[in-house]
Amino acid sequence: MTIEQKMKMALAYSGISQAELARRIGTTPSNLNQKVKRNTLTNEELEQIAVALGGAWRAEFVFNDGTTI
Repeated sequence: MTIEQKMKMALAYSGISQAELARRIGTTPSNLNQKVKRNTLTNEELEQIAVALGGAWRAEFVFNDGTTI
């Protein structure tokens, strides 16, 4: 699943628009849309987005033995 797909699902779950999210994180709707479309959001931005949506961002490697990095 792409970041764009995850973002759409998270926005729907949270009940806010992408424009409202952009305002909450201090950017323009156009800038956020371009970053999502180009897949250029940093982990820090994804963490900020998650907090603005009332959640948390988890990005990690998970191995078959349960090890996470």
